[in-house]
Amino acid sequence: MDRALACASSLVPCQEVVEGPLLNSFLSIKQGLKMFIIEDKGGAIAIMCASLLFLGTWPAVLTLLERRGRLPQHTYLDYSITNLLAAVLIALTFGQLGDSKHNMPNFFTQLSQDNWPSVLFAMAGGVVLSIGNLSTQYAWAYVGLSVTEVISSSMVVVIGTTLNYFLDNRINKAEILFTGVGFFLVAVILGSLVHASNAADNAQKLSASTNSYKIGTTGDDMEPSKQVIDKDAPKDMENGASPTKYATKAEAGTAEYLIELEEQRSIKVFGSNTFIGLSIVFFAGVCFSLFSPAINLATNDQWHTLKDGVPHLVVYTAFFYFSISCFVIGIGLNILFLYRPMAGVPKSSFRAYLNDWEGRQWALLAGFLCGFGNGFQFMGGQAAGYAAADAVQALPLVSTFWGILLFGEYRKSSKKTYILLVFMLLMFIAAVATLMASAGHRSTK
Repeated sequence: MDRALACASSLVPCQEVVEGPLLNSFLSIKQGLKMFIIEDKGGAIAIMCASLLFLGTWPAVLTLLERRGRLPQHTYLDYSITNLLAAVLIALTFGQLGDSKHNMPNFFTQLSQDNWPSVLFAMAGGVVLSIGNLSTQYAWAYVGLSVTEVISSSMVVVIGTTLNYFLDNRINKAEILFTGVGFFLVAVILGSLVHASNAADNAQKLSASTNSYKIGTTGDDMEPSKQVIDKDAPKDMENGASPTKYATKAEAGTAEYLIELEEQRSIKVFGSNTFIGLSIVFFAGVCFSLFSPAINLATNDQWHTLKDGVPHLVVYTAFFYFSISCFVIGIGLNILFLYRPMAGVPKSSFRAYLNDWEGRQWALLAGFLCGFGNGFQFMGGQAAGYAAADAVQALPLVSTFWGILLFGEYRKSSKKTYILLVFMLLMFIAAVATLMASAGHRSTK
């Protein structure tokens, strides 16, 4: 400090001070500041656990809003905004720390590089994820949160994990990894059985109810009642939809609860074919199975699409492009759905969406949770292998917890349904444990 003051008063040559300890300390700090990259197995597992919590919670938030009557188009438009914002925040923080390196450029450096083949892989992953998320908006209403998440997530593991194993040059332990895949496959079958059993339970409750509102009809051989036709007919939200109801008064699990829930929710499912819901779930599962392998190709260039000397996309840059395509597809399709809704959902408009503030904070929160959850999954996958990172597909364990706690799913169900549910969850836990145990270590050299 004395030498620096002397320099200021010209008693000591400034160059000597600059080249002395002060400069060395500054250079040491600067060299120590580098991009945040997870390189050890323990860190990868920790961040995957955080991803699991986030990815298991955001579907419950959106389901809550749908059950309260908020239009899925409005909810998803809000969600898409913060989902992209999460990717931008990750890119500008984790992806921009420290100086650029030849083999690991920071975020802004990569934006100007000739890496479009990898960018297109990342954006393709965003497209299929966005379509899958849009599908599950309706699947949650048809077959319930728990079953939707179990079946779609299990399909991700069965298809996506297999693809990632070979793309990752088999860095995961095959005998452990594919044992976990087998457990997930059994979980898919059990999930379908749980849904079928629970649907039969609900039908029995409704048939025993004294309420004339029974699955959209007033009798087995009668046409739908006018009350049901009027209720299910699409309404123009610009011209006075009924106010949103926020809670049912009946006890969860009863026929009256199911009827009140149907009256207030935005997607009407009474009288629908069981296979419609399951078909939507399986379609979503196929879409979800492809987004992780696409990010794997974007960040590791296994197909050698980049020119010589062009660095691979850093995971943060890949996630940024991935989220942009998610945003474009999500916003575009949901604006279309405002005017041409699906599944009997009422019509709306962009003006009605802007004026709909009921539950908007929850939809925005869901977007942040999903965005950071996906980002953390990719960060863990880059370190320990994307096949092992698919362990975050344990998210149905979290979603089922929220489904039972918040929505009364499986209340007053039959003993058969409870037994199937327990075996499904146990199989799922075993699958996740074996998948995490297969984690390897990706060389950064």
